Amino acid sequence: MMLGTFAAFWAVSILFVITPGVDWAYTIAAGMRDRAVPPAVGGLLLGHLAATLIVAAGVGALIASMPIAMTILTVAGSAYLLWLGFGMLMNPPMPGTAEQADAPSAWGWLVKGVCVSGLNPKVFLLFLALLPQFVNPSAAWSVPAQILALGLIHIFSCGVVYLMVGYGSHAVLRTRPQAAKVVGRISGAAMVAIAAFLLLGQFKG
Repeated sequence: MMLGTFAAFWAVSILFVITPGVDWAYTIAAGMRDRAVPPAVGGLLLGHLAATLIVAAGVGALIASMPIAMTILTVAGSAYLLWLGFGMLMNPPMPGTAEQADAPSAWGWLVKGVCVSGLNPKVFLLFLALLPQFVNPSAAWSVPAQILALGLIHIFSCGVVYLMVGYGSHAVLRTRPQAAKVVGRISGAAMVAIAAFLLLGQFKG
């Protein structure tokens, strides 16, 4: 029965993975820098893993029940996305610029990726709302183990899709600097728009 549950969860989670959002925007930006895709995607996946562990440990429900904690998370995450998005608008990533002095290192891409997904309250709330629905308390596996397994399935799907997006953008845009600049600015604008939406939703509510 667990295999059926995992398959059903994967069918739902993959719909979220293939929907463009902040993770896609960040991955596309990384794709326009040489050798930046693996660390950028790795950082995004570590952020998702952190959210999975928080939910599996039962801390997620506690945080979600504290309005001030959710407000702090939303403001912090939105502020970071605004900073990153405006940076991409002002200085869009260009293909083949990995050797520039101001280009982020692999470690920089990794840390930014962790922050992009780890500070995104939508990721946290998605895991909190989605994972428990596919948990069976009477199953042989414990509830935390089931949540962790489901989270790892989602993270694996994210890894496959994000790598395809990153390397796909690199292959398509590396010989088109002007198109790359436009796409980079669109990615930055997407981050700014999502951050503004999160802030408006938080304070409007």
